[in-house]
Amino acid sequence: MNPTQGFNEDRALALLQRKDLTAEMLTSLARNPAALKSRKVVLAVVAHPRTPRHVSVPLLRRVITFDLVQVTLTPTIAADLKRASEEQILVRVETLSVGEKITLAKRGSGRVAAALLQDSDTRVVEPALDNTQLTEPLVVQALMKPRALAILFELASSHRNWCQRREIQIALLHSEKTPLDRANEFAKNFSTEFVREILPESRRDDLLRTVNSSVTVESSPTENPQSGDPK
Repeated sequence: MNPTQGFNEDRALALLQRKDLTAEMLTSLARNPAALKSRKVVLAVVAHPRTPRHVSVPLLRRVITFDLVQVTLTPTIAADLKRASEEQILVRVETLSVGEKITLAKRGSGRVAAALLQDSDTRVVEPALDNTQLTEPLVVQALMKPRALAILFELASSHRNWCQRREIQIALLHSEKTPLDRANEFAKNFSTEFVREILPESRRDDLLRTVNSSVTVESSPTENPQSGDPK
């Protein structure tokens, strides 16, 4: 079958199921104007393991956002093509509606979810934090960005999973944007010396008092209940 002549979507999709297609055949199909009008065919060409990168990467611009999500999460697709797909998604994020961002926060790759942690809308940040592809290093990186918004610190510091992680607690303690009551709780988990090193200067005195108070309480001798009331 010559993919450039007598284009038919169903036949093209059937052809693209074959793993023995040559790079020349795939390139010819990708240049077919009729093929380029078919969302399914474009996606199948991009995902085909024998499509040359100089063909598949430019085609990503023609792939709709949520098909790109599919590319990023497909195990058989090469890592460099997944990353190129993520880059294309990130380019489009600012043009998406809130509803689309929420869906993307739920379904996107970890890197895409991490990018959405910088959004100003709680409805977007909450599902991004819950995304199962999101990793601890990505959350830490998001918290350490100078432009990270206060809403991220509020949500991350009370998140059932992330607030328990040591490295995330450290990242939260680094910032004045973390709610003070949560910072107080995290500070109790570290030594006075360590807390002094990482705290913002504006919070250092208050939080060090919390740490010292915690240490004092823990080191106080336990009263013997049989010894009677102290005099």
